Order: sequence, then C-alpha cells, then structure tokens
Amino acid sequence: MSGPADSLAGHLDGLVHLDTQRAPNGIDLTVNAIFRPTGPGQLDFGGGEFAAMPREPLSPVLDDPEDDYAWWTLEEGTYIVQYNESLTLPDGQQACLYPLERTLRAGASHGTFHLDSDRDPVETLLVVGRMGCRLKENCRLSRLVLSA
Repeated sequence: MSGPADSLAGHLDGLVHLDTQRAPNGIDLTVNAIFRPTGPGQLDFGGGEFAAMPREPLSPVLDDPEDDYAWWTLEEGTYIVQYNESLTLPDGQQACLYPLERTLRAGASHGTFHLDSDRDPVETLLVVGRMGCRLKENCRLSRLVLSA
C-alpha cells in the first residue's frame, strides 16, 4: 500500500529506519548533529549580504561506555539541529516541517516552516526551554509532510 509517507520517502536520503520513521501523514526526521551558534547571522534586503550564524558542533556523550548511542544534554538556549535526512523535491512540490508533540513535551521546540527547495541535509533552529532537554543520537524530533 502506498501512502503519503511512502511517496515522501522516495524524496529523502539518509533515512535511519523507514519502518520506525514512517507516520500516517509523513516521515519523522532524525537528529544527526547539534550545533551551538557562536555569533550573529545577518539579513539584508536583497540577500547579497546574507550570512548564516557561525556555529560549533556539540559532541554527544555516552551515559554508559557500553551504550551504542550517546546523548546531547542541552541547556536553555538556541541550537541548530542537522538531521540525517536530505530532501530532494520535485518541481513545484513543497514540504512542511514541524516539531513532534513529544519534542514539545520534552521541553524543546522549533518553528513550523515550508520547504520549497532541496535541502542537503535538512536543518532547523531548536529552542530549548529553561529546564533543558536531552536528545539521543538518531532520535525522532520532527515530522516532514508533503504540502498540497
């Protein structure tokens, strides 16, 4: 049976485990890397002076040396999340990225936004609340759906 998730999966590279990431209306994206901004970005009217925020990678830490996957322990603040997945959209197609409810309940959030061009990889700006949040490598953080 083919549905929205299967259609979208054909436009994504880097899926960790499709059966787990598949949702009724889209695909859950998984965390590959987290960065801390180290300075300001800049925007101008025409885009010729645009500059993305400089950033530094954060290293996840194993809770136990025998664990297979490590954790990022994030304090209150803003971070850049880089997903495992890259997106290639067909001409005229758009996709929408939004946080999973459990991401919000864990104390973190990001904006909902539409993608109208390819992303290699997909990234978002994550805001962590005052109590902090822990993210495990490859955790599912957001859902990507095809827009009508």
